[in-house]
Amino acid sequence: MTFKVSQYEISPDHVSRETPGWTPIAEEAARAARVLHPDRYRMPRPSHRRVLTVANQKGGVGKTTSTVNLAAALAMHGVRVLVIDLDPQGNASTALGVEHRLGTPSVYEALLGEIRLAEAAAESTASSNLLCVPATIDLAGAEIELVSMVARENRLRQALSPEALDELDVDYVFVDCPPSLGLLTVNALVAANEVLIPIQCEYYALEGLGQLLSNIDLVRAHLNTSLHVSTILLTMYDGRTKLADQVTNEVRGHFGPTVLRTVIPRSVKVSEAPGYSQTVLAYDPGSRGAMSYVDAAREIAERGAEMPVPPDRDGR
Repeated sequence: MTFKVSQYEISPDHVSRETPGWTPIAEEAARAARVLHPDRYRMPRPSHRRVLTVANQKGGVGKTTSTVNLAAALAMHGVRVLVIDLDPQGNASTALGVEHRLGTPSVYEALLGEIRLAEAAAESTASSNLLCVPATIDLAGAEIELVSMVARENRLRQALSPEALDELDVDYVFVDCPPSLGLLTVNALVAANEVLIPIQCEYYALEGLGQLLSNIDLVRAHLNTSLHVSTILLTMYDGRTKLADQVTNEVRGHFGPTVLRTVIPRSVKVSEAPGYSQTVLAYDPGSRGAMSYVDAAREIAERGAEMPVPPDRDGR
């Protein structure tokens, strides 16, 4: 696909200020083409199924926003994805256009073992390759109910068995956690091999990071020896402030290549999209926020394609 601007034809593969006939509209149209016509830009499938828990006990760091937009970007580019909404607020379900009213089959029943995972999974309006297990208000009381259960920390792991995920035929599973370090988050950490941590480019975002890492170490030591932090995503980056650069440099200096090269900018469009029950890729595909999530998803996909297959080959 090309865009005609004046007498010039501009390919979406390369549009910049140095391109003859460049205009901001042409650049945005080219970016949108990469989202709306993803067949030309398909992402690689992983070498094995990846289960990632998206966790950060601090609220407002872009955890749910990153979960749904990364999942949608992967799904739109040919990868099969499942999102587990483990936050009682149900914001991920809303953004993915999945019903989560009281009485809807949800992750709550799957945790209690009352239904199979496939019975709760619903197709997202964002892509036919994207499934979501929604969260209903019932999940708000789940932590209390789980306390008295046998193997309470393993309930989600049992629900996400290799057989259950094979039935859904997914390449990636993203578990969206509540903004706390309670029993639901512990279940999410036990169920996954990888942790994806979104970090807001502000000072306070770093304060609770040590506690999260300590909890991950505890889970690794006692409940899930294969758990590790595989991905860190910097969000809400404001290039106008020195603080954003300081936080970025500090995180990259400490965590090295675990941090994705792509940084998610602070964007009004990203904030507006959930109000329309959409991801930013559907709401405004030409926006900087949408393209940043596509670039971040491509990094994750490329890393996944290069990962060695685990010895048990069950993708966990």
